[in-house]
Amino acid sequence: MSGSVQATETRLPTGMRAFTVVWVGQLVSLLGTGMTNFALTIWAWEATGVATTLAMVGFFAFAPTVLASPFAGAMVDRYNRKLIMMLSDLAAGLSTAVVLLLLITDRLQIWHLYLTGAFAGVFQAFQFPAYSAAVTMMIPKEQYGRANGMIGLAGSASNIIAPMAAGALLGVLGIRGILAFDIITFIAAIGALLVVHIPQPVSAETAREGGRSILRDSAYGFRYIFERPSLLGLQLVFFAINMTATLGFTLLAPMVLARTGNDTLVLGGITSAFGVGGVVGGIMMSAWGGPGRRIHGVLMGMALSSLLGQLCMGLGRDIIFWAFAAFSSMFFLPFINGSNQAIWQAKVPPEVQGRVFATRRLIAQISAPLSMAIAGPLADWVFGPAMMPGGGLAPLFGWLVGTGPGAGISLIFVMTGTLGTMIGLGGYAIRHIRDAEDILPDHDSRTTA
Repeated sequence: MSGSVQATETRLPTGMRAFTVVWVGQLVSLLGTGMTNFALTIWAWEATGVATTLAMVGFFAFAPTVLASPFAGAMVDRYNRKLIMMLSDLAAGLSTAVVLLLLITDRLQIWHLYLTGAFAGVFQAFQFPAYSAAVTMMIPKEQYGRANGMIGLAGSASNIIAPMAAGALLGVLGIRGILAFDIITFIAAIGALLVVHIPQPVSAETAREGGRSILRDSAYGFRYIFERPSLLGLQLVFFAINMTATLGFTLLAPMVLARTGNDTLVLGGITSAFGVGGVVGGIMMSAWGGPGRRIHGVLMGMALSSLLGQLCMGLGRDIIFWAFAAFSSMFFLPFINGSNQAIWQAKVPPEVQGRVFATRRLIAQISAPLSMAIAGPLADWVFGPAMMPGGGLAPLFGWLVGTGPGAGISLIFVMTGTLGTMIGLGGYAIRHIRDAEDILPDHDSRTTA
């Protein structure tokens, strides 16, 4: 019987063709998720009118993802990666279905978004290591940069289409219709996974049968990264940049809505500009494959994204300037993430990538929930009042970002954008980071010696 199952699997699409099928499914799913996030952001802002509410929605959705990552990575290395991706998509769909049911019955409250976001966030912890490790098994390493560019392109394309589609459909279908569409997209993503073959590393069976505990496997990623200063250094750079970037962009919607009198069309246009920048960058990354020296894509991309994106977002006061900043910040993201991903895929053996990549995500992104937690209070109770006319910081920075509603958040953007630029350039000063590609051998080179 096992022979017939294997024969059936190998008749399914494989290689780059299989990756493309999965990629299309994830693209459709991201579109539905983006539409839902945009619609619920507007709903939450209209219900409360404070930045803290929107920041906490993001916090409760993202914190469980980060905290559950080590355990998720251990599970990814033990069990079928395709099945894990399908279960992750199913959990996200169930979360959306619960929100839709509450909305239909007129019972939806802000705390429901916290709870359903946390539920989906736990399962989302499995998606990144499973998807990343699956790509490694599906295609040759020469295609890593191109595939990672396509993954970034999918996220960026959804950022263009989702806000425009959500804005157009809100008046026709309402939030309920958008949530229903999101559920359909999750089904499409699961269907795409069903029709492809994703190889498993040979050691997956021995990981389950070798007597190792899940707790020990969960700790393995930490040991692996901490024993390699170059990998640890890379992730500490991401830790720092994620803290500054999240602190600013968590507050984007309240800043724009506050400075435009709740103009959702302007917010939708800026959100779409993020997507356009990401698509253009993703297309370039997919076609080019990234710089030969991957570390330049990481560090220089961080510096330019922070300078032209986040800092300029704070300086802007109209849709033209904001759209330029949004485009710039996302244009460099495929180069940053694609280059970093290619480094890790080339250096870390496939059989341990689930555990290592999950820990890598925890180290890099544990700072983001902290930023989400403090962003709202900083905007509502510290920088917001200080940048109102007559506020304590208005005489110092009023000439730079103006005063009044939203000006305090603009100042936060300027400060975090400046710090982000310094973080990206500062990485070049550390040899273990600057020369990571030379210091670390490729995982396949060890078998050819």
